[in-house]
Amino acid sequence: MTAPSLRSRALTLLSLSLLAGCASFHVEQQPEAAFVVLGEQGAPLARAITSGPACPSMSVDGKAVAMNVRAPLQAIPARPTGKPQPASSAVLTCELALPADAREVRVAGRSLPLPRAQAKRIVVIGDTGCRIKGKEIQDCNDEQAFPFARIAAVAAAFGPDLVVHVGDFHYREDPCPADHKGCAGSPSGYGWDAWNADFFQPARALLHAAPWVMVRGNHESCERAGQGWWRYLDPRPMLAHRTCDDPRDDGVGDYSDPYAVPLGAGAQLLVLDTANTSYKGFKEGDPRRAIYADTLRKAEALARNASYNIAVDHHPLYAFGATTEKSGAARLFGGDAGLLQAFGDVTPRYLPASVDMLLSGHVHLWEQVSFASDHPSQFVSGFSGTAEDLVPLPASVAPGLSPTPGAVVAHMSSWIDGFGFMTMERTGARDWLVKVWDRDGRARNSCTVSGSKSVCEVAQVK
Repeated sequence: MTAPSLRSRALTLLSLSLLAGCASFHVEQQPEAAFVVLGEQGAPLARAITSGPACPSMSVDGKAVAMNVRAPLQAIPARPTGKPQPASSAVLTCELALPADAREVRVAGRSLPLPRAQAKRIVVIGDTGCRIKGKEIQDCNDEQAFPFARIAAVAAAFGPDLVVHVGDFHYREDPCPADHKGCAGSPSGYGWDAWNADFFQPARALLHAAPWVMVRGNHESCERAGQGWWRYLDPRPMLAHRTCDDPRDDGVGDYSDPYAVPLGAGAQLLVLDTANTSYKGFKEGDPRRAIYADTLRKAEALARNASYNIAVDHHPLYAFGATTEKSGAARLFGGDAGLLQAFGDVTPRYLPASVDMLLSGHVHLWEQVSFASDHPSQFVSGFSGTAEDLVPLPASVAPGLSPTPGAVVAHMSSWIDGFGFMTMERTGARDWLVKVWDRDGRARNSCTVSGSKSVCEVAQVK
């Protein structure tokens, strides 16, 4: 008897999830979402979002406990500035810090996944929402055009110990045009309804599969979906001036300190909030340059606590993207200019010396770049739901062409116009097997990582 494929296991998980949602024998109202997010030093936090008037029941190792209210039952309030927002449903966000030795945690009777001593199997996804903004309209009602639910189910069947989302959860910013049937009926704006349609509902199978590390993207800045970010996803306490509700507080709400998540056996993730950077670079006197330089200094201090560090942020530092010029020619661009300025003020390597890998999103593709110089391997996993970038990257670049000043490219690989997810399986103290999967659970590329160096079997996935 052969083992079930990722696809068949994913379909089973998705079916069970749908059946559970339709069950009528539960007396207690099921929350709209329940999951575990990891915070500073990997501290697990149970989070639940409900439309009910009170937090759902919860038990830890068979003992009933009460969840705390993170955000009261209300619709996300409109910010005093910016475009008017459509009405949205009111939800209550609840949470509870979990003991490190907890063995079983249930919310409204449903078991939640708990962190393991070593995270050996990791799923990496990013840029998952369905884009509706201006003239960029994605067919959110079409699973082929917006396959995030399928990808989440297939990724859950991989059996991860940890899920890392590299940012940009929310994309339904504008109403679906009346003449566009592909997104008819879609909610929009920055309230719960759009958040639920974009992320929580399609991600359900994967939220139930493993604890998550949530990385903030530019779509979760205060001017955009930051109010939902602080209410629903960020693992740190939601303080009065960090809600993004008042634009006068954006200087606080748009930034947060880095933190570490141990992976076991001497490795850790360094999670960086880069939501408010500028790809154009910072003009003289822009306070963000000093803010992000301080972020990197704090990350350097955290990096000293592990022998192997993987940095995680939304914006790539060492990767290429491509655009089409008016002439029709393709033009390559490199890492985020604002972060390169700020991080370059701290170190010419742009990340601490003990960081061997950087996981990012933002560019809507999958990409790997490794360097002959002393720079970390870069992986970009921004291909899990949002409309894909279409301009192809080359299989290799000419000598002297680099995404980052001072970095010498040795190997690169990419997949353009393909939806999927990335997995990382630890094979040694400083070694990983990275695989790229499509929406149907078929492996499309395989890469080996040793320390800061990486190489993939396929240069251009077709």
